[in-house]
Amino acid sequence: MATNYERAFQQRPAVYAAWGQLNGAIKAGMDLRRYELATLAAARRLRSSYCCLAHGTVLAERFGEPVAQIASDHRAAGLDEIDVAVMDLAEQVVDDATSIGEADLQRLRDLGLSEQDVMDVILAAAARCFFSKTLDALGVRADLRTSGRRQYSRGFLAVVS
Repeated sequence: MATNYERAFQQRPAVYAAWGQLNGAIKAGMDLRRYELATLAAARRLRSSYCCLAHGTVLAERFGEPVAQIASDHRAAGLDEIDVAVMDLAEQVVDDATSIGEADLQRLRDLGLSEQDVMDVILAAAARCFFSKTLDALGVRADLRTSGRRQYSRGFLAVVS
């Protein structure tokens, strides 16, 4: 069964395929948990219920993360300093990428991230801008799905507002 976002791209399958290649290339170079944290931070800042739901679900189910707390205030959610810095940078990319300076990037380097790690966080957040804004502009709603005894819907991460 196709997801709502797959149906949204039915008119432009080449764009959807290109998105899949871009997103796959970004993810391939990153630790999955870090990718999901950066993506959740970007999606939250973009107020994208669809992407918050999807990536929050991965964090909760695969990594046991306290997603509601992270989405509400990632700095007070018990994340380590690296995770907070990654999410902060992803938010900066969404808010105003032109304001990111050397000190912002050096913060991550000082915490042990390589140049490629920093680039990957930026790429994940920038790519999320394309996808989330496309879904939101098209009015694509999050898919309702059941996992175990939990039911997820658009309101799962209502804390994003």
